[in-house]
Amino acid sequence: MRSSHPRSAAVAALVASALATGLLAGSADAAEGAASADPVRIHDIQGTTRISPLNGKQVADVEGIVTGVRTYGSRGFWIQDPDADDNDATSEGVFVFTNSVPTVAVGDAVKVSGTVGEYIPGGVNSGNQSVTQISKPAVTVVSSGNALPEATAINEYTVPAEYAPVGDAAAGGSINGLALEPSRYALDYYESLEGMNVKIGTSRVVGATDPYSELWVTVKGWENTAKRGGTVYGSYESQNTGRLQIQQLAPIAQQPFPVANVGDKLTGTTEGPLDFNQFGGYTLVARTLGTVEAGTLAPEKTKPQAEQELAVATYNVENLDPTDPQEKFDALAKAVVENLASPDILALEEIQDDNGAKNDGTVSAEQTLTKFITAITAAGGPAYQWRTVNPEDKKDGGEPGGNIRQVFLFNPARVSFTERAPGDAVTATGVVKENGKTHLTHSPGRVDPANPAWADSRKPLAGEFVFRGKTVFVIANHFGSKGGDEGLTSHHQPPLRSSEAKRLLQAQAVNGFVKQILAEDKNANVLVLGDINDFEFSATTDALADGGALYPAIKSLPKAERYSYVYQGNSQVLDQILTSPAIKKFTYDSVHINAEFAAQNSDHDPQVLRFRP
Repeated sequence: MRSSHPRSAAVAALVASALATGLLAGSADAAEGAASADPVRIHDIQGTTRISPLNGKQVADVEGIVTGVRTYGSRGFWIQDPDADDNDATSEGVFVFTNSVPTVAVGDAVKVSGTVGEYIPGGVNSGNQSVTQISKPAVTVVSSGNALPEATAINEYTVPAEYAPVGDAAAGGSINGLALEPSRYALDYYESLEGMNVKIGTSRVVGATDPYSELWVTVKGWENTAKRGGTVYGSYESQNTGRLQIQQLAPIAQQPFPVANVGDKLTGTTEGPLDFNQFGGYTLVARTLGTVEAGTLAPEKTKPQAEQELAVATYNVENLDPTDPQEKFDALAKAVVENLASPDILALEEIQDDNGAKNDGTVSAEQTLTKFITAITAAGGPAYQWRTVNPEDKKDGGEPGGNIRQVFLFNPARVSFTERAPGDAVTATGVVKENGKTHLTHSPGRVDPANPAWADSRKPLAGEFVFRGKTVFVIANHFGSKGGDEGLTSHHQPPLRSSEAKRLLQAQAVNGFVKQILAEDKNANVLVLGDINDFEFSATTDALADGGALYPAIKSLPKAERYSYVYQGNSQVLDQILTSPAIKKFTYDSVHINAEFAAQNSDHDPQVLRFRP
């Protein structure tokens, strides 16, 4: 129960009943009657569900103390009633949307009249929860310099372990109409504090500072802790309830936002209103921001492969093209040489064409690759050769005009590429057996490019390599993105993951191709790798592995090390290498050099697998 000076329970019940009856009956008179009996308070506006019982209604002279003023973005201010009711489900704070720079100051006691509404950041189709607000306000400042309502502490003891209730089936899986249970569910707890003045103490950073001046912390230091300080997203049921996004109220021009990496600490007290936005959900918008205490995290370096080991890696280089600064090429090249120990075969994702996002029909990536390989050699790496299949213009998704594709780099001093009638963008490679040996019909070649699963998406690139006399089939992938999926804080629980359907079909296509190889040679060395854009526990990965055709090698790592990407404070798997049954012994490394750091050369961490064919 929050500390408060509550009205009598009888009066509160009478007002709530009158308001509810008026809304249900559509009677403005009933709502006005209730208001005349007892002026509308903020907790009356917020109600006990996610949607205000006064949604769409006019309210007059709603009293509160200004706890935060935002002069940029969604401009407005937060007010909070210092006299809370005795119901923990009803928030005592609300956002007042002014649409212009507010003229109030923190500490002002105000009366606000306006329209109660539910604003959905990102729009209805985003699945996001709504923010209860008062818009088109008329504001009267009653006094200034008032003490702020005491901040509610958010910590490991107050945030429930269970993430969210299951959505109401009758409402399409929405939780909007369910009564809040803030002592049972984390999402309900945060919602019960929407718009209120809250605070956290010293907390570990689990999502590095991003270009939008925000970071993520966890108030639960023990929750699914990653080996290097993050918090691991290891299943659809481990959403990590302690994660909280941190922004600041002060404009960046006035107060630069601190730079933090995963594993750093945000020390002291961070205090301000609790907001909800489309890029992460519940967000503490700091009026007072703690101090970042730097940790010791450093980019990892994998072990060099032994002479008889084949090292195969995958790396999403984030839309690399010749218009990028030389510094990006040099940094990526240095990572290949120093952090990845110059793998024998390197599958690259997001190599763009020779003029990047310029949309003029260019599809060749020769300049991009030449520039990259030159940078690798300059960094002390091998003189890699490359193989790829140029896509059809604007057919593979990604940045418009960029024509991203997968590419094989290989070190000819260690491994050879078997060229077999190189395929084009629309020609499928196949599997044949001649003279007792299994091989591809096109190498390099694309896997099943006409399959509708690859519409507006990258087609898999297959190649045949030879290492110490042994053939190794490598299939490089970049599956469809998660664009369109709802966030973990969606009002649908569980959230809708619409993008999975396409990746499932893509996984089935690749699995089918691998099974063709294994049908001809059950002992074939096959590696499927790339940006799979899905978790090791997902239906996508299950479909890739179907029938024992492949094993997700990242599962060989301890759970605390299984991640290649950090999203909204969750360390998670997107990049993978999967092995065929013949590859029984291997060493796997998710080489953490980007995802945990504010300064990134890519947003993905590369993966390396070493084995003896």
